Amino acid sequence: MSKVITETFSKARELSGPKRIVALLGLAFSLTGCISPTAGSDGRYTTPIGNAPVINNETPYSSALRCLGTAIGPMQGAPRIAVGNIRDYTGKVDKDGGPALTQGGSLMAISALSKARVRLVERYDTSITELELKYASSKLIGDDAANDGDYRKIMAGSIQGSNYYLVGGITELNYDIRNGGVDAGVTAGSGEWGGSLNARQFVMNVGIDMRLVNSETLEVVNVVSYQKQIIGREVSAGVFDFLGGNLFDLSAGEKANEPLQLAVRSVIERAVLEMIVPLYGVNPKSCTDFGRKGDPLGKIEFQSPAPHSARMAAVPASTQIQDPYDYYRKPAFDSSDLRGSTN
Repeated sequence: MSKVITETFSKARELSGPKRIVALLGLAFSLTGCISPTAGSDGRYTTPIGNAPVINNETPYSSALRCLGTAIGPMQGAPRIAVGNIRDYTGKVDKDGGPALTQGGSLMAISALSKARVRLVERYDTSITELELKYASSKLIGDDAANDGDYRKIMAGSIQGSNYYLVGGITELNYDIRNGGVDAGVTAGSGEWGGSLNARQFVMNVGIDMRLVNSETLEVVNVVSYQKQIIGREVSAGVFDFLGGNLFDLSAGEKANEPLQLAVRSVIERAVLEMIVPLYGVNPKSCTDFGRKGDPLGKIEFQSPAPHSARMAAVPASTQIQDPYDYYRKPAFDSSDLRGSTN
């Protein structure tokens, strides 16, 4: 398509005024040729563009979560985790009036825990279960297993309990932490031709605060506060020329932003990674695949031997973990590398 447009403009420059206008109008109408006001036999007005396949929704921390899952999955009597509300507390809205950040933080956390093969119990949306229990209590749900028209029985203790639950929220969205760019232009030939170049970059960030709570005692056993910076850029260039008293202006550019919602998912997955390492007593030494540039937080420290992983199968889930975080060390941080540093 771009080749056709270029050739049409080249030919139009060789034509006289009226013919040039007709040629450009023909080009404009040809650009709408892929759309018909009458639906085709397939029920569509046009064929959608694009052919990108469906792929996994990955972050730099997904591989590490799956690696830990190879050790967590087979554990007998491993703790069960529920996910509560992980809300957007920033209150920021976009230019169209809707929320600027995803409202699906809880779903992202559930997916992150699932990648690590953590034992999950549903607490985020129990509306169907509650309705089923209500119908079963009224003896309105049949039991297919009985094959005699019997109703479903409500069995005491049939619902699995959680040992811990994960809650928190998206607490920061700071626009335009820093921006910069360059604007340049040149005009030559007594104003007959010229060009311009514009390039800009900006940085923003998103932050979360999450906590892991003991379901039985309501003790907060771990708190994580992370942030991630996001970069965007915009580049454009243009040239103009006067030919026979007519102005021809050609511009091209590109605008690219690091996905904001993917940044939220990345921060949540990094928080989940930190929380489950001490909780399940898994040595993450061989699970440090944090993408091409590594992890700025450094390696996850782990003091072996794990206090309870060897006893996981023999000790009841309610008593197997007393203080799982007393052997977990956070990486040391350089005070000169805090958020907002200009170094």
